[in-house]
Amino acid sequence: MKALVYTAPRALALRDVPDPIPRDGDVAIAIEAVGICGSDMHAYLGHDARRPAPLILGHEAAGRLADGSRVTVNPLVTCGTCEDCRAGRANLCADRQIISMPPREGAFAERLAMPAGNLVAVPDRVSSVTAALAEPLACGWHAVRLGERALVKPLAEARCLVLGGGAIGLGAALALAARGAPEIWIGEPHAGRRAVLERAGDFRVHDPLAGTGPAPGAIDLVIDGVGLAATRATASAAVRPGGVIVHIGLGSSDGGLDIRRMTLQEITFIGTYTYTPEDFRQTAAAIFDGRLGPLDWVETRPLSEGARAFADLEAGAVAAPKLVLIP
Repeated sequence: MKALVYTAPRALALRDVPDPIPRDGDVAIAIEAVGICGSDMHAYLGHDARRPAPLILGHEAAGRLADGSRVTVNPLVTCGTCEDCRAGRANLCADRQIISMPPREGAFAERLAMPAGNLVAVPDRVSSVTAALAEPLACGWHAVRLGERALVKPLAEARCLVLGGGAIGLGAALALAARGAPEIWIGEPHAGRRAVLERAGDFRVHDPLAGTGPAPGAIDLVIDGVGLAATRATASAAVRPGGVIVHIGLGSSDGGLDIRRMTLQEITFIGTYTYTPEDFRQTAAAIFDGRLGPLDWVETRPLSEGARAFADLEAGAVAAPKLVLIP
């Protein structure tokens, strides 16, 4: 099969590689759409030691089974038997694996093998490109659910701020809207992407570098979908006393949080990773039912042009919140 292989920092090559060999309980999937995630970009830039070259990246996938049925893929493979798995928190499984990270190759390829339990059926009315958004949007859905649980007021009364207008941030904003948040700000410095976000929903889109966002200390729930020192500092300043910061971005691990303010004003900080299996299923259902909007802000390119797609993303030449490759 053809696969886009990460070979070295800033180097990707379309190669012929062996078809994946299904393990016990796995099924083969012909990939029809696979999104480029920020974690794929981190690996491409050589910033992720967990993803050493050579490796097939990609974990936001949808495709077709041998019988013709269509599926979207939950890329987290877990043990199913530990305390967290049994409690429905499989994303916290100590033995979790994710495709695009050894020992499991990713989905930037024509075929993929996955456990049958990781697949969610896709209705005919939903395209594979849209179905592939289930994974990134589930991250935002999970983050919103955790934030809502920690709030001291109903989400329907909460002022919310999302930092970052990529698929994770936009997905969180769409989940906030679907769950009843009345006021949703999105901070995004890329002018082209801000134009897309303004069409994606009833959001207050602003440039965080221009100082045009919400007033300091006015926000009940902040979701940081970027994870840099600058966005953590913005979150620390924006959240109100007794408010909540949910941190999902993995940009860098150093600096930004105002720990003194968080302590003195009892601000809750929640780190969140991916989603539970139920979050993934709920997100897929919300996509299929149209509760997250038309999701028409995706750019597609052939898998054969994947190397150029990554280069364009690094250069800031892509305005779309999500770029999806088509094998």
